[in-house]
Amino acid sequence: MCGIVGFIGKRQASPLLLDGLQRLEYRGYDSAGLATLVDGNIETRRAEGKLYKLAERLVEQPLPGTVGIGHTRWATHGKPTEANAHPHATDLVAVVHNGIIENYRELRSELEKEGCVFASETDTESIAHLISVYLRRGLTPQQATEAALKRLDGAFAIGVIFKGHGDLLIGARRGSPLALGYGEGEMYIGSDALALAPLTNRIAYLEEGDWAELYADKIIVHDADGKTVERKIHITALSGAMIGKGQYRHFMLKEIFEQPAVIGDTLSTMVTPNGELTLPLLPFDWKKVSRLTIIACGTASYAGLVAKYWFEQLARLPVELDIASEFRYREAPMPEGGVTIAVSQSGETADTLAALHYAKAQGQKILSVVNVPQSSIARASDIAVPTLAGPEIGVASTKAFTTQLAVLLCLAIAAAEARGALSPVRAKEILQALRELPALINQVLRDEHYFQELAQNISDARDVLYLGRGLLYPLAMEGALKLKEISYIHAEGYPAGEMKHGPIALIDDALPVVFLAPSDALFEKTASNIQEVIARGGKVILISDKKGVASIGAKTWKSIAMPEADPAVLPLLYAVPVQLLAYYTAIAKGTDVDQPRNLAKSVTVE
Repeated sequence: MCGIVGFIGKRQASPLLLDGLQRLEYRGYDSAGLATLVDGNIETRRAEGKLYKLAERLVEQPLPGTVGIGHTRWATHGKPTEANAHPHATDLVAVVHNGIIENYRELRSELEKEGCVFASETDTESIAHLISVYLRRGLTPQQATEAALKRLDGAFAIGVIFKGHGDLLIGARRGSPLALGYGEGEMYIGSDALALAPLTNRIAYLEEGDWAELYADKIIVHDADGKTVERKIHITALSGAMIGKGQYRHFMLKEIFEQPAVIGDTLSTMVTPNGELTLPLLPFDWKKVSRLTIIACGTASYAGLVAKYWFEQLARLPVELDIASEFRYREAPMPEGGVTIAVSQSGETADTLAALHYAKAQGQKILSVVNVPQSSIARASDIAVPTLAGPEIGVASTKAFTTQLAVLLCLAIAAAEARGALSPVRAKEILQALRELPALINQVLRDEHYFQELAQNISDARDVLYLGRGLLYPLAMEGALKLKEISYIHAEGYPAGEMKHGPIALIDDALPVVFLAPSDALFEKTASNIQEVIARGGKVILISDKKGVASIGAKTWKSIAMPEADPAVLPLLYAVPVQLLAYYTAIAKGTDVDQPRNLAKSVTVE
């Protein structure tokens, strides 16, 4: 979950590397560092804490050089200290690394016997020493790196520079993503295209096991067998301007407010102005699909749980939803004719990618829903259906979640129509409701002050309970996750019907209980749960439509009226209030909204 960047050319590397790290800081912010060659020798600057600490260090101690590597860290092995910060260097080589070296203990023991002295607790330092040992045996930098790569077990993306070789930068990947950037007289590596957006729009992606030699005027890519190969160069639409906060205080708030636009953009690729579905040609027939398996992690798994309801209710298609980090380890049998949907914002989520490979080995067709069309998950799928959320920098997912929901609902409608489970009239009604959603979300955003006021009332709570039924049950869990992630208040999301099976024991006059309860077919049952909470002194916060608020809102502690919408699209609409509530609660508590402690955006290691 770290971010790496590298540069080789004629310009000074440090400012470019630091700028690239700023765009990768969503991947980790425990510590950061740079290494360049100065008069042929390796020099490093490292700092504990967020990236501004490194920037301050560079003002005090400038770091010249025209070839260099940089790293922003999310700690795995070793505490987030300066000693454990990357790059890790010997007198011959400096290395930055994203991932985990699983056999580092064995390597470290072997290298210490060779006389290597370790200065950190990290797994990464073993890479630097291993390459150095091969260099001392007379191998070239290319040969030494290739030999070292063959000794490493685990997942990694690395960048390496070498003493006395100001014309060479090496990058390699196995299990973790690494992008190559092509410039004019300069070349780059980065954990993703975001880091390179201000430098170039010409991006290639290393495949599994690849390693690359970067020179100022060319890149030579080798596959896992050492053969020279070509990797397609893509023209990316990313730009530096897309990654700024604009007039917003935080990336998260900006991304919440972008949702009407990006949902509209995503829907425009799947729904015609006449309200007809226009999906890409799928490599399977919905009528012949025996079972659907959805795999995802975190917020994406809640999008998958909503999709389970949609596919089963609308398409009458059996669905199994699995947390990707558990799925392959329980060795689930998968039926012939099954389809697996992998959902991931980054398309690089390590657990989801591993689960995808398991499903593929079981003969499943793979459809992925990703925000990065050239990502590892997209490339490993039979077909990838992109969300058009644009770059999402805030660690707590917002617009990626709602665009995932938009794509999944369109897929569910397509499956329902193909299987004859949904009438054309009802399909058109849902699609029309989807097209109206951006305007409804704008209404909610215009009333953000209600959530700001409500957040002040719950910011002192120790615990918060979120409850919902049917399609709103996954949103209850998503709301609880959002609050936990950025405000550090303990929160739990439950199906409202399960309240009497345990959570009711928690209710007292200090516990806010958030009910997501539109006036749908399940409202009366949820209203009974609300009465049970009120009877026990709980502080009920009702988020419903005007009809629901009019029915029971007067008895609650607080209530907020939402616009009315078709029941099928309510998860997209009700995502916004739980996002705003979490955001303003975090503001009230003074926590770091965009970079909450211990979290990183892209989980690229297990």
